Amino acid sequence: MTPNSLLEEHGPRESMDYDVVVVGAGPAGLATAIRIKQLAQVRGSEISVVVLEKGSEPGAHILSGAIMDPGALTELLPNWKELGAPLDQPVTDDSFLFLTPDGATKTPPALLPECFHNEGNYVISLGSVTRWLAQQAEALGVEIFPGFAAAEVLYNDDGAVKGVATGNLGIGKDGQPTGNFQLGMELLGKYTVFAEGSRGHLGRQLIARFKLDAGRDPQSYGLGIKELWEVDPAKHQPGRVVHTAGWPLDSQTYGGAFLYHLPDNQVTLGFITGLDYSNPWLSPFEEMQRWKTHPAIRAVLEGGKRVGYGARAITAGGLLSLPKTVFAGGALVGCEAGYLNVSRIKGSHAAIKSGMLAADAIVDAIANGRSHDELSAYPEAFERSWLHDELHRARNFKQWFKKGLWVASVMNGIEQWLLPKLGIKAPPWTLHRRQADHLALKPAAECAPISYPKPDGTLTFDRLSSVFISNTNHEENQPAHLTLKDTGVPVAVNLARYGGPESRYCPAGVYEFVKDTDAGGQERDRLQINAQNCVHCKTCDIKDPTQNIVWVSPEGGGGPNYAGM
Repeated sequence: MTPNSLLEEHGPRESMDYDVVVVGAGPAGLATAIRIKQLAQVRGSEISVVVLEKGSEPGAHILSGAIMDPGALTELLPNWKELGAPLDQPVTDDSFLFLTPDGATKTPPALLPECFHNEGNYVISLGSVTRWLAQQAEALGVEIFPGFAAAEVLYNDDGAVKGVATGNLGIGKDGQPTGNFQLGMELLGKYTVFAEGSRGHLGRQLIARFKLDAGRDPQSYGLGIKELWEVDPAKHQPGRVVHTAGWPLDSQTYGGAFLYHLPDNQVTLGFITGLDYSNPWLSPFEEMQRWKTHPAIRAVLEGGKRVGYGARAITAGGLLSLPKTVFAGGALVGCEAGYLNVSRIKGSHAAIKSGMLAADAIVDAIANGRSHDELSAYPEAFERSWLHDELHRARNFKQWFKKGLWVASVMNGIEQWLLPKLGIKAPPWTLHRRQADHLALKPAAECAPISYPKPDGTLTFDRLSSVFISNTNHEENQPAHLTLKDTGVPVAVNLARYGGPESRYCPAGVYEFVKDTDAGGQERDRLQINAQNCVHCKTCDIKDPTQNIVWVSPEGGGGPNYAGM
């Protein structure tokens, strides 16, 4: 049965009315909700706010490095220390290493650009900070509904967004209602804020419907793969921050890695691969495993134990790829829009600030009796903000890497280190991106296959054991949330031309090509989708060269349940 026929047979859906509906309980969505409630209190008014979260709880799906610049948090909640925010580990040491297969060259501190300096910042678990932000929001009267996935954007007759509908529950794999069937609910608001994170399912639709990316550079993404380790106390240096570039990636592939020392003998480490890579044989997951074998990284991890794993796409196009963030009835905030500062490898401060700016515009609009119109004050305020200045300075950072690692290192050194020394805040030139990431793959026959070593189970691991410790789970009897526009394309095009890259770019083992025997005894290839493994990273939705894979929301509460990530 189709969603429309289900609605006709079992509808109408129940609905709830709010002043503001927020989709996504991450830093951006929660900052929006908190700021709205704060401003309403100052004005002596009441504004009702609901936040929908597809994870089992706020923070369950949050994955980031992370080093946090507390500036925006201080603007939002000046007394965050007294309120117990889990920013417990100040950065104590910064290192940037250029790696070769068995060597490492440290950049002299005096030559490190400001964007790589982390004085005053904190090494954090962003999931823990998100849980804490949710507590602050609820204390202000925000309603948070975890385990409810927003599955559909709702529109007024004039085309303005009027809210969202949650997904139906209890639909079997065959698309038919089971005995546990429950129709989704409509949440209607004067304004709806979309804060789903990178490559949001609904945000993607809104960008296309309202042509929000018209005149912008194509968006660009990275895949961040992260592990959490408990290490030998003798090797632990609380607050130490290490970033690396170079090996194991070749000089034409954008990427880098980090290793941060948290409190309590834990380190968080991650590997970021730009999803504009061209060799279809490349596996971001395997590149991370190989990176851990470098002497500079192995030395920290040996004798330790891996306790967490996860992966998430990163919206990395920056200011030049930032879409229009408002449309009739709503707004995009945080990584849904793409406010990450890739030069600083930071986005949480930008997410919080963008949510605050959107909230300011919403509260003013509601106070003036408006609803379902365009919140133009939000992007106007962004253009006057410190966040715009920060992103403007970094606007060329990723583009330089298309010219190779060494050209990028020199030119970013000029833009981020030399020009500020000369009193020039931002580079006077602009580099544009012309190609979407999924168009970058070359045919497999034109590229050299990459041989990756087998995992040893101690330092390096396979995908399935990794997914296991991400605590990922989905209700098995539901339609796959990884959908194909054309079921013939994976074999006829992706496998035949590109060597089946989905089996390598997915960090969770969701996609695998298997052999079936037909009635005539002939072996045929088939793409098997193991949707149960999905960690909601969205890489397939981004990197599929034919854009045939479309990620849609599974039942609420499904996916990873990250702890300490």
